[in-house]
Formats: sequence, structure tokens, C-alpha cells
Amino acid sequence: MTNQIQPIFILPESTQRTTGKNAQKTNIMAAKMVAETVRTTLGPKGMDKMIVDSLGDITVTNDGVTILQEIKIEHPSAKMIVEIAKTQEDEVGDGTTTAVVLAGELLAKAEALLDQNIHPTVLAKGYRMANEKAQEILNRIAETITEDNADVLKKIAMTAMTGKGAENAKEQLADLTVKAVKSVMEKSNTGHSFDMDSIKIEKKVGGSVEDSELISGVVVDKEKVHSAMPKKIKDAKIVLIDSALEIKNTEIETKIQISDPEKMQAFLDMEENMLRKMVSKIEQSGANVVFCQKGIDDMAQHFLAKKGIYACRRVKKSDMDNLAKATGASIVTNLDELTVKDLGNAGIVEEVKHKDEEAMTYVRECKNPKAVTILVHGSTEHVVDEIKRAMDDALGDVAAALKNNKVVAGAGSVEVELAKQLKKYAESLSGREQLAVNAFAESMEVIPKTLAENAGLDPIDVMTELKAAHDKNLKWQGINVFTGKTMDAWKEGVIEPLKIKTQAISSASEVAVMILRIDDVIAGTSGGNDSPPQGMGGMPEY
Repeated sequence: MTNQIQPIFILPESTQRTTGKNAQKTNIMAAKMVAETVRTTLGPKGMDKMIVDSLGDITVTNDGVTILQEIKIEHPSAKMIVEIAKTQEDEVGDGTTTAVVLAGELLAKAEALLDQNIHPTVLAKGYRMANEKAQEILNRIAETITEDNADVLKKIAMTAMTGKGAENAKEQLADLTVKAVKSVMEKSNTGHSFDMDSIKIEKKVGGSVEDSELISGVVVDKEKVHSAMPKKIKDAKIVLIDSALEIKNTEIETKIQISDPEKMQAFLDMEENMLRKMVSKIEQSGANVVFCQKGIDDMAQHFLAKKGIYACRRVKKSDMDNLAKATGASIVTNLDELTVKDLGNAGIVEEVKHKDEEAMTYVRECKNPKAVTILVHGSTEHVVDEIKRAMDDALGDVAAALKNNKVVAGAGSVEVELAKQLKKYAESLSGREQLAVNAFAESMEVIPKTLAENAGLDPIDVMTELKAAHDKNLKWQGINVFTGKTMDAWKEGVIEPLKIKTQAISSASEVAVMILRIDDVIAGTSGGNDSPPQGMGGMPEY
């Protein structure tokens, strides 16, 4: 009688497990599908996606990170690819599609090598070596710029907006972008630093994109608190208060007993006098505009209106900080200590009401403001949203270019040059890592290929021409998607900050290495639910 070996279960029955080659294939397929989703949006001729959520809200965009955040992705490996897009957005603000497409291509090339029985750790090592070399090459071929290169900075902003909804007014919007970034730039010995929160983008539906403007100051989403207050104040002296202009309630519960009706009136008169004193302190300081972070009592509103002082209440903390940066005012907590030095200045403070919308307060014409507002106009809400996303990308690009003062040409030129130099580097290696470095180099070519495909061109013809040009040491030869020919991308003004490329390539290679090293996917379930997470087995879902 033969002894049958009893199977041992170490995981709950409801657990789904994929191991070895299957796990790698599934993960790579999921990553490739995410890349395919956004790939058609790349470049000036990229298409848009329309995403309709469960409530029926529509988003029309070709911004990589917006697409990936709006579509609810389930597969764990696919989620890792989405993380790259988020990192790219946080670090630079642009290049999210590039990063995702590169990661997808790195994994596709790795899949072919895995089929040739090359071990994932060899691939991982090769990819790491190639990434280090790529960073070195990029830093070497990049051009140096300074804040005085206004023309180059404008071209960077225009490059970021090409292919987005803002394209028809990109020159004007690029001007606004460069001015805004230069306004909030802080210079130090170590270089330039930026607080991008100091640039606020306000959306206005109505008018056309050309009506967009840069306000040297802040737009506050509040109206004046009293109808008798002036609508417009010229040569504004602004006070920012972060305490309430109200009678303070006592901390502990108190009862006041009044036995005589006259004393009741005296009590009310005292409260009124306290509010009167507060307002007179504001008036004595010379202020004619008040922004209060907390509430303003009805009586205080009346007194302020009588003195001709413009006031807004319950202003957001972020707006208070931006007002301080724009006007040079100090935020005051105790009115007793308010002095002329605490006041800020602005040329005009006015209440503006656009049709069918709440009134807003515009603080304009600040001298040397360290916080500015870009007012973006568009014919519909979807148009305005897409222009705002394009402006976000442009602002991030210009700031990134000034931060490390290095830029490269776009139009696929930098990727072709990188592929060429990485292939040379691969030839100097002797082990199996050479295959991985070569695969990394070929993956770089996916960007110019995709630009060509999205423009309806033949990628093979385009790549042949580009490689021939780069073999003649024309490092900035890229693809002109409008003519289908090669062009000097630098001379044509297609310029991007170096940070876009270095960040995209390092993120893509890191996530590719991480996914390649996974050989076992164990999908557990919680709380007795027998169905494993969607998309874990077989075909990935997103």
C-alpha cells in the first residue's frame, strides 16, 4: 500500500496565488496596458480622453496624471505605474505621460529578455546601470540657462502647452507664466527657490482664452461684508487680522444677572463701545481695507462701513498667507499692537461680480508681489479646466528650468541621443547586463516613435531619419510632427527642463526594476470575503 502525501495548505482557501513566470507576465501586462491607455495622448498631436465618472461628471483631458487618477485602477502592479505619474506631477508638474510610457516600454523589452531565460536580477542590475549612465549623459548634453534667458523660458512654457487646450493662445499664456514664476522666485546663494502655492490659478467661465490675465496680487473668493462699504478702494492700506472682530465669549460658562432694565442698556452700550474701539484702532493705523480670517460682528461691520473701510471675513488661511506675500502686510493677532508697519499696500482693492457668480475681491497692482494670481478664461467649464491643467504644466516646467538652470530640446531629440549613447555604453560591457542596457537604450526610442504614430507618420521612416541625423552629431535633431520631417528642435523652440527627463527616466527604471523582481503574487482576502481583489488573476483589469 503506497503512502499518499497529504497536501499542506499554509494559506486560506480563498487566497489566489500566481507564481514565477505567470506572475511576471501578469504584472508586465498590467503595466503595459496602463502605458497603452495614456500613450495616444503624448505630443502636440496627441488625442484627448473623455472620462465620465459614476455621477456623470465629465473630464476631457490629455494630461497623463489626470487620466490615471480619474480612471479607477484596480490591479496592484498597474497602481505602481500610476504612482510614477503622481511623483512626476509632484516633482516637476509635467512629463507624466512620458514617465508612464517609458515604464511600460522598459517592461515590454524586459519581457522579451525573460523569454530568453535571462534572470530578472540580471535585468534589474542592467537597468540600474543604464539609468545611472542615462542621468550622466543627460547632465552632459543639457544646455545651461539663467533667468535672463526670457526667450528660452517662454519657449519652455509654450512647449508645455502645445497639444493642450491652451494651444491657440499659448504665446500670451506663456508670457503670463514666465512673469508669474519670476515674480514669486526667491533668490539665494544656492540658486532659485519657488513656492508654487504663491501662484494661484483662478478659473472664470466666460470670454475667451485671450482674456486671461496676470494679476499682480491676489483674488480672494469673498465679497465685502456690508453693502454700504465702498466697492473700490484706490491706494489701499491693508490690514490682515487672524482673530475675530467680535466680543469674545468667556472660556467658562457664565451667567450675568441684571436686576435693573437701565443696566441692561449699559451692558449693551459697553459691548458696542468695545467694537467701536476695535474699529477705531483699525482706522487710526491708516488702514482702509480689512481681511479677517475669522468672523466680523454685525455691529463692527456697520462701524467699518461708516468709516469707509472695505472688509472681508472668514478668509482662508492660504489666502491670508498669499495676501501677506503680495502686499507686504504682517498678519496681526492682537489689535492693540497694530501699527502702521503692519499694513500692506495695493494699488486697487475692488469687488468684482461676474454674471451668475458670487462676487470676489481683487487685490491688484501690488508693488513687487511675492504672490500672484493668473485669471484663466474659457468658453466652457471643460475648456477652462484643461487650460488650467496646461498652465500648471507650464508653471512647473519654467520653475524646474530655473531651479537647476539646465534644459534640453524636446521633440524626441534627447531620447534618440540618449539611445545612441547608451548603445555605445552597452558595447563596453561584457556580461549579460549588456543585453539589459541595450534594451534600456531601445526603450528610450518609444518616445519619438509614439510622437510619430500620434501624428499619423510612419515611425520606421522617422526613426531612420532621426538616427542618421544623430550619427552626424546633430544632438538636437527631433521630429517635426506637423511636417513629418526632422528639425533642429532647439532652433524651433521646442525646449524642456532637464528635470522632466531625469525624473521620468529614474522613476520609470525604478518601478520597472521593482515589478521585474516580483515572482509571487499572493492576493489575500479579508473578513471572510471569498472573492479575491479584481484583476489579480488572468487578464489585468483597469
